[in-house]
Amino acid sequence: MNSIITVTGNLTREPELKFGDNGLARVRFGLASTRRVKERETTSYYDVIAFGKTAENVHASLAKGAAAIISGRLEVKDFERKDGTKGTAAEIVAEDVGALLKFATVSIQKNEKGTSSAPAGTNPWDEEDF
Repeated sequence: MNSIITVTGNLTREPELKFGDNGLARVRFGLASTRRVKERETTSYYDVIAFGKTAENVHASLAKGAAAIISGRLEVKDFERKDGTKGTAAEIVAEDVGALLKFATVSIQKNEKGTSSAPAGTNPWDEEDF
């Protein structure tokens, strides 16, 4: 199942930046999104992945606990744990990531035009290089 979604929440772990063999940056982090209705709270947890310059900017700009807004493709995957039980994981492949300005202020530092960590002709969604 793949769907485009926008989610707000807090980072549950530091963004982890890695580079593939082709030089393409990839960042992974966790996001907890809590929905409150009257006195009831429900929290959903997501793994988030972003590529290229977005990955580098996330790593430089956000930290564990930061409030963020994520827009991207939701991928739901079934998996089997070591003990044989089955589980489901939700991952967001982020197109856009930003600081949630409801709870903080930020200073914008614009990147130079034309700078990208993705070599020409590469597909950022192909994870074979990682």
